[in-house]
This record gives sequence, C-alpha cells and structure tokens, in this order.
Amino acid sequence: MFAARTFRAAAPIATRAFSTTPRAAIARMSIVGRLGVAPEEVTISNDRTLVRYVIGTSHGKGEAEKTSWFRVANFPTSEKQRDFLMSLPKGSLLYVDADARMETYTDAEGNKKSNLSLIATKTDVLSRPRNESVGVNDEGLVQEASG
Repeated sequence: MFAARTFRAAAPIATRAFSTTPRAAIARMSIVGRLGVAPEEVTISNDRTLVRYVIGTSHGKGEAEKTSWFRVANFPTSEKQRDFLMSLPKGSLLYVDADARMETYTDAEGNKKSNLSLIATKTDVLSRPRNESVGVNDEGLVQEASG
C-alpha cells in the first residue's frame, strides 16, 4: 500500500566566508560625460605627474536641464598613457571609473568646505567631438569642407 520513500538532506544553500582582516572601505564612481576643457598636466612632488580634467554630465529636459561638473585626477603609469590623455580634445565623450572620497578643508576665510576627490582607475573614450570643418554625406562618408 505505502511505498517506502527515501528522504535526502537538503544541500546547504550558501556558506558565508569569514576573514580575520577587516573589510576595506571603498567608494567608487562611474561617470559618462563630455570633457569640459582639454586635460592639463600637473607636476607634483618627486617629479610625479598627474593629468587633471573636468567631465560634465547633464540631466533633465529642456529648461530644467542641469549640468554637473566633476574634477578628475589621473596618475598615468606610462608616457604613452599620459600622451593619450593629453591628446583628448574638449567635447570627447568619456567613461571613467574612479575611486571617490570626500575631503574636508578650511578655506582662506575660515569656512569649512568639502570636496569630492575622484582618482581615475579606468578611462575609456566613447567618442570624439565632431570636427566642424569635416562633414558627413548621406552615405556616411567623411568629406572635407571646401573653403
């Protein structure tokens, strides 16, 4: 009448790993936006250089559109990387991954201020700005402007 049934123990759903070292606090930010001005190279201590640039992102529509500007620092690991960053023209569309942290300081008037510090870990160029002297015809071919 009754068939004998066999029951199996369920496999554990998930196990949690524990570590004796504390987890590092990390804040990251990803930005897709246009380069506001051409990058600038700055020499800091010990002849180390960094490349600074500003990225603008827009949100909203029509008259309610607002632009947020983010200052980014990049520490190039090679001359080739530095030269590439320095060659980016204003208006280039960039994707930037950055480590982010808030820094607090006191200005010259004694007021406490905060600043978002972004250090780029990855920078990709999504597109370069269109050159106004170069046109594209209906077939998508680039044509030099005559003048």
